[in-house]
Amino acid sequence: MNFMSNNIVFRDLGTINYKDAWDYQDKLHSEIVTKKVNNAPEYEQFPEYILFVEHPHVYTLGKSGDEQNLLISALQLQAKDAEFFKTNRGGDITYHGPGQIVGYPIIDLDKHKIGVKKYVYILEESIIQTIKMFGLAGSRLEGATGVWLDAEIPGQARKICAIGVRVSRGVTMHGFAFNVNTNLAYFDYINPCGFTDKGVTSLSKELGQEISMEEVKPLLLSKLIALLK
Repeated sequence: MNFMSNNIVFRDLGTINYKDAWDYQDKLHSEIVTKKVNNAPEYEQFPEYILFVEHPHVYTLGKSGDEQNLLISALQLQAKDAEFFKTNRGGDITYHGPGQIVGYPIIDLDKHKIGVKKYVYILEESIIQTIKMFGLAGSRLEGATGVWLDAEIPGQARKICAIGVRVSRGVTMHGFAFNVNTNLAYFDYINPCGFTDKGVTSLSKELGQEISMEEVKPLLLSKLIALLK
C-alpha cells in the first residue's frame, strides 16, 4: 500500500530493522530540509512522507530518557532476541515489535502552519479516532504524551500508543507506536515511557481477539492525512 495524497507520499515498509528505518527517515528528512533551507524552486511541490513499519523486537530510548528504565541486561536482551538503541527523539524508553504499527511522518510543520504541540495533538487524535472505530474511548493524560484508556481512573490508566518525535528546521522525524497485536510481555522489561505506575495495552487485548493489521492501517492513515490538511 503505497500512494500519494495532498502531496504526502505514504509508504508501508513492512517489517524492517529499527536502524534501517532510522537511516531511511534521516535520508528523507535531510532531502526536505536541504531544499527548504536553500529555498529550492521546487520545494513547495516537494513531497512529505508518512511511513508505516513493523520492527523486530527493539527498545528505544529518547534523548532525555533514563537508561535505568531498561530493566534487563545486554545478555538478557540477546536472550529475548531484542535490540536497544539510544535515539534523538523526545520521550523516554519504549518498545517496538511485531504486531505494532509504528508511524514515521516526515512532515514540514511550517507548510501545515502548525507548531510541535499541535502536531503531537494531531498524532494523538489520529489514534483516538481510529480506536473509536473499534468501540474504544481513547484520551490524553495530562503531563504524558500518547493515547490512553481510562486515563483518569486511578490504577487503571493504560497506554495504547506511545509518541516520541524530533523536529529539526520545522521538519519532523520519528512518531508513534500503536499497539495492535503487540506481545505486551516485552513491556515487562522496561518502565514504559519512564512510568512505573501505569500499564500498557493493545487493540487486540481490549477487544479480546486478534485484529487484522491490514484493516487498521488504512483507517489510521486516512485519519492522519485528514488531520494534517
